[in-house]
Amino acid sequence: MAAATIDDMKCVREVARIAKSLGGRALLVGGCVRDAMLGAETEDFDLEVYGVAPDRLKDALSGTFRLDLVGASFGVIKLHGHDIDVAIPRRETKLGLGHKAFGVEYDPSLTVKEAAARRDFTINAIYRDPLTDEVIDPWGGCADLASRTLRHVSDHFREDPLRVLRGMQFVARFDLTPAPETVAVCRTMTPEGLPRERLFEEWAKLLTKGERISAGLEFLRAVGWTRYYPELNALIGCRQDPEWHPEGDVWNHTLCCLDAFARRRTGEDDLVVGLAVLCHDFGKPATTRYDRRARRLRSLGHDEKGVAPARSFLRRLTNEERLLKEVPPLVRCHMRPFALWKSHAGESAIRRLAAEVVRIDRLIRVAAADDEGRPPFPRDPAALEWLAAEAARMEVADSAPAPIVRGRDLIALGLNPGETFGGILKACYEAQLDGVFRDLAGGVKYVRGMIEDIYRTKDKTTNEGAENGRADSGA
Repeated sequence: MAAATIDDMKCVREVARIAKSLGGRALLVGGCVRDAMLGAETEDFDLEVYGVAPDRLKDALSGTFRLDLVGASFGVIKLHGHDIDVAIPRRETKLGLGHKAFGVEYDPSLTVKEAAARRDFTINAIYRDPLTDEVIDPWGGCADLASRTLRHVSDHFREDPLRVLRGMQFVARFDLTPAPETVAVCRTMTPEGLPRERLFEEWAKLLTKGERISAGLEFLRAVGWTRYYPELNALIGCRQDPEWHPEGDVWNHTLCCLDAFARRRTGEDDLVVGLAVLCHDFGKPATTRYDRRARRLRSLGHDEKGVAPARSFLRRLTNEERLLKEVPPLVRCHMRPFALWKSHAGESAIRRLAAEVVRIDRLIRVAAADDEGRPPFPRDPAALEWLAAEAARMEVADSAPAPIVRGRDLIALGLNPGETFGGILKACYEAQLDGVFRDLAGGVKYVRGMIEDIYRTKDKTTNEGAENGRADSGA
């Protein structure tokens, strides 16, 4: 167990001692057992208590712990201040569609094997006694973990369609090979209108924790679930020019890019960057054509064309405004770093790029994954190293250029807030990006010049109107 979980482990053992004093037995189960067997850090603990009635257990635990009873009616007790859930074994009956449509009956007299039958995969159905360290493995999870096999526990698996996406992220995180019978079962299942919040949790784990994201997506393809994500499904079989993309079609390229991204995760903004890498070539199916003059396949404009399907895909997964706002610009601009490098672009172009994507450092990570996703093509880091250095020098690597001229500055110049404010401020920002001025003094001078131009234009218009009026009157 990780050092950070020592206090939690003391609490786990205390719960086990309390259960034992009541004539029952508390067993660790699920991810905490699996992760410990893999030598990985454990983030939370799930305990199942056998042989003790729920109310009796709750009363006994309340003498030692502060309890969170939010889940008490569902047979789950949380220990306040700890990532520990204490549950009573339960029977479940499928009542309808979705992952929540179950009738639940809590039965502390269930055997471990009976309780484990409701779990998803064998690697998550391994139990450990925290007092004796005895391992109880009713469904062969230890052998499957050793052979890196993803296998469902029982026929109850098909009752919860969310488990297909859990399988996707488990395959990616733990480098598992799905058992043929598990693939076959998953192929018979459908999403059944699962809420996107729960769907998104599994996609987020795939991108932020997956070691081989490609394997997880290949599992999704093998079970036929890419059809529920048409933007992804369209990548399969979308050809690319073999000289530039020896790795194969756009699907294979995307998978190579995602594995490259996973190798270089930083722990910061990984979800935004990962989603952008996943979506970056969504525009290729609509734009790929054979160029007879160049004698090769091309996907002209796929960066811009990919924004709409990226937004569609993201909305199907989440309603988080931050992601819906921050990912599409990275898709639109994923080729821009190399274009700027080739054109020897100046500061103005870099400032404009920063204003568009906000975080050039994220864009560089997306472009790096795209560049690395063409094996066995060698990486070409020069363009990205140049852009990173320039963005850092200009202090726009992790933020868009802040407007120098603001509304308060216009008021100080004697202008009254009104309809013209927005236009003046926009013009000032565009001039700032172009490098017309670099400080407030220069911005004020620019605004004064704009005001003079406005009045000069008004005077000219007025004079021309007067002249025309005199002409019309015969003067």
